[in-house]
Amino acid sequence: MTMLLVILGAILALVFLIIGIYNRLIGLRQTCNQAWSDIEVQLKQRQDLIPNIVNVVKGYAKHEKETLNEVIAARNAAVSAGGVGDTVKAEGLLSQALGKLFALAEAYPDLKANENFLQLQDELSDVENKISAARRFYNNATQEYNTGREQFPANMIAGPFNFGPRDFFESTEGREALEVAPDVSFD
Repeated sequence: MTMLLVILGAILALVFLIIGIYNRLIGLRQTCNQAWSDIEVQLKQRQDLIPNIVNVVKGYAKHEKETLNEVIAARNAAVSAGGVGDTVKAEGLLSQALGKLFALAEAYPDLKANENFLQLQDELSDVENKISAARRFYNNATQEYNTGREQFPANMIAGPFNFGPRDFFESTEGREALEVAPDVSFD
């Protein structure tokens, strides 16, 4: 009888351990999902600003259609991107296109002084900072989730219950580009 109680207690403890690990993995996955939703909100806000910026620039740089079309195409690709990998790629192309647009603005002094353009540029800068903060939070949640699912004994539960690894939202330049110091010259 005592042996039966010991075996039953061990089985019950194992069941509670499995339930606890499963619930922890669910919580970590939900934190990742919530963090990704935060990024999507900021990216949507950024994407909504772009048509306004393009319209302001259009008024000053009518013959720069190629750059404006590139920005619009990149924005549309970013809007329709799905998943972390596609979103990272599309947002990287959008950042490059916006960089060209703002470089173009340097050639038009009236545009650089335009109050609407300056306000939109400030709003975009604010959104970029929010995206950066949301990306850090998402990457932290992803790191905690991936670590949690790979640790023993959770790794024995993660596989059968489809707790797959999550991708990080990394810079489009890659880690190697970020580790290289910029070349600064005062010539």
